[in-house]
Amino acid sequence: MTAMNFYMPTKVYQEWNAVANHAEEIASFGKKALIVTGRHSSKQNGSLADVMAALETCGTEYIVYDRIEENPSIATVMDAAGIGREQGADFVIGVGGGSPLDAAKAIAMMIHNRDTSSEVLYQKITLRALPVVAVPTTCGTGSEVTPYAILTRDDIQTKQSIPHKIFPKLALVDPKYLKTASTQVLANTCIDALGHLIESYFNSHAGEYSRMLCMTGFEVWGGCKNVLLGMDPEEEDYENMMLASSLAGMAIAHTGTSLPHGMSYYLTYHKGIPHGKAVGYFLPGYLRLFAEQMDVEVMMILRSLGIGSLEQFEGLIRECLGTPEITDAEKEAILKEITSSERKLAAVPIPVTREQIAEMITN
Repeated sequence: MTAMNFYMPTKVYQEWNAVANHAEEIASFGKKALIVTGRHSSKQNGSLADVMAALETCGTEYIVYDRIEENPSIATVMDAAGIGREQGADFVIGVGGGSPLDAAKAIAMMIHNRDTSSEVLYQKITLRALPVVAVPTTCGTGSEVTPYAILTRDDIQTKQSIPHKIFPKLALVDPKYLKTASTQVLANTCIDALGHLIESYFNSHAGEYSRMLCMTGFEVWGGCKNVLLGMDPEEEDYENMMLASSLAGMAIAHTGTSLPHGMSYYLTYHKGIPHGKAVGYFLPGYLRLFAEQMDVEVMMILRSLGIGSLEQFEGLIRECLGTPEITDAEKEAILKEITSSERKLAAVPIPVTREQIAEMITN
């Protein structure tokens, strides 16, 4: 048996009304919270109001920073951290999709290390962070159970995770926040979670524990996939979408992601394509990489998803996301960027050629 490890330090509650149910536990992390969120969705789905009410119930002070953009920038992180420092925040609550949750982790680190500049975000040094509480409102990122914080880097024109590993102390996963999401948002985020599961399963760092999470995640994801095609969701579907997302997050917390995620960053940065949608474009090609050498595993995954073949899988992805319009110049730029990423290439568990990666882009 190969050596394995499993580390999941985040305490997770997945339940309806999770924030209100665990208000005292949220408040236990400090005396003053910096709530980090976006401009609109957390107000529409009620999550921000829930968090504020929970803190008020416990007599805990808070400040709201609601300017996190999609694909948060370093400048935004530093702006929020500056406010947190000035106001004396001693813990951070991220509310929203992957962008606010990822930003919350980086902000928590920068508040704690108040005498540092943004340069430390991408330095490989050991830094501590304030406690982070995560309240996810989408079903794709899994950021509530990962140590990753992916920010937009204008200096190198891409997205990149900071090297610091910051797990939230507490995750409150409430399916009700999905009820206001559009079918397209659900599709984009659910397919991001599917990407996490596939890229974690077929990964050089995968082990029995991480693959256990993946296999359960595939079955759960497959049970609610019809929602992405327009079927009216029921409460159980919302529960399963959130569960699949968190399971996928736990899986990539141990393995990281691979080629589809690495290839997606170009499309998101340069073409403004939502992250999950950009990842999804490359998932059929990634599975095809393993169709010969690991065909048993590929078919096992497809069956767990309730899909009969790679062709049907590709059809599902295209029906959910459409077909990307990528020029030859853009294809070459994506190929150049991903083939220069030693970390993403090393995550692929079989030898892969430049030509095979090129086929992932063109198919």
